[in-house]
Amino acid sequence: MDWDVVLVLLAVAAMAGWIDAVVGGGGLLQLPALLIGASHLPVASVLGTNKLAATFGTFAAALAYGRKHPMSRKVVAVGGSAAVAGSAGGALVASAVSSDFLRPVILVLLVGVAGFVLLRPSFGAGQPGASAEGPDASRQAPERRRAALLVLLAGGGIGFYDGLVGPGTGTFLIVTFTTVLSLEFIRALSTVKMINVGTNLGALLVFASQGHVLWLLGLGMSAFNVAGALVGARMTLARGSGFVRVVLLVVVAVMILRLGYDQFS
Repeated sequence: MDWDVVLVLLAVAAMAGWIDAVVGGGGLLQLPALLIGASHLPVASVLGTNKLAATFGTFAAALAYGRKHPMSRKVVAVGGSAAVAGSAGGALVASAVSSDFLRPVILVLLVGVAGFVLLRPSFGAGQPGASAEGPDASRQAPERRRAALLVLLAGGGIGFYDGLVGPGTGTFLIVTFTTVLSLEFIRALSTVKMINVGTNLGALLVFASQGHVLWLLGLGMSAFNVAGALVGARMTLARGSGFVRVVLLVVVAVMILRLGYDQFS
């Protein structure tokens, strides 16, 4: 691979890390760049390398957010474990599912996310007195069990999607877990990002076991992804939930336009 291509991929990894740290969706930038820059390689190797960089970047963002707003260990344990398993399962069956079938489904989901955020101005602002522990604190036992079940299903389901397709996973996680935990964006991000680590890790383990990871390129992109993620996390913590909401809507709009173009062009 030529050095100029490698340099472009490193720059893209930094930008993708920033987007992922703020609101998710960095894969929409990083994965296509890899598919173009490494077009001579098997798609599975591109996917595995992308997951390596994304895993490190997301983990760095989770730690950065966790210093300000500690993550819920119970939510991460339940949702993260389900995410690893779901993502591994999605990666195993990825070759058997047509993207032509999945694209309109994802498009509908994204339109729903955009409508949900636009029609609920208070979404992401949290509830008075809400705890970072989400379903683990200040709730009756039946409500805690229901919330735990939702965390389990969301982690496993979105993890499966991440292993199967990937782009938009961070966005889906933020919207889903912010709703389930009844938190403002900022307080939920450390927990959400750690679960996102699980969705990346499950698929990465499968691709690595199959020999589909370009370790040298992947580790280089990981370093730049981490740098971008740290900058994004600092900006988010400094600017607050309103900043996340705006970036969320912009990223979702871009995803809708891109998928709509692929679907109808």
